[in-house]
Amino acid sequence: MRYDSGVAKSESDKGKESQAKVVCRNRRASHDYHLEETLECGIELRGTEVKVLRAGQVSLEEAYAHIENGELWLVNMTIPGYEAASWTNHAPKRMRKLLVHKRELTKLAQRVDVKNKTLVPLKIYFNERGIAKASIAVASGKKQHDKREAIREREQKREIQRIMRRS
Repeated sequence: MRYDSGVAKSESDKGKESQAKVVCRNRRASHDYHLEETLECGIELRGTEVKVLRAGQVSLEEAYAHIENGELWLVNMTIPGYEAASWTNHAPKRMRKLLVHKRELTKLAQRVDVKNKTLVPLKIYFNERGIAKASIAVASGKKQHDKREAIREREQKREIQRIMRRS
């Protein structure tokens, strides 16, 4: 587990990230939430789920993470059934356990309990060793006016870039 503080990454860190094969990203997360800290954690998967993940057929649209009975769980992540499997197939929307150290879990629990924060999955990927990992973030929800302001700022940046290219 490692926290990403939002600081610019060094050249050696950029190389490590490029070796990871990103399977799925939650693009709505940065639009709907203020992301504060990210955490890398493992995912407990079954055999057919790994095969479907490698094919890239996973969805994080309605997914979220929560702490229950001292364990971290990923809920509503959709991994469709593996076509080549028979009776050994998995349930598509089952809760999946996220693997973190106990002290990391207590830190997350403290951050989530403080001020109506939630745990949002950002991406699912395979690291350089071929192990499935999830990146989750401690986040607080954005209000509608915050979303509009972010869109306005993005459009202004694009307009400035267009002007800079012309001149």
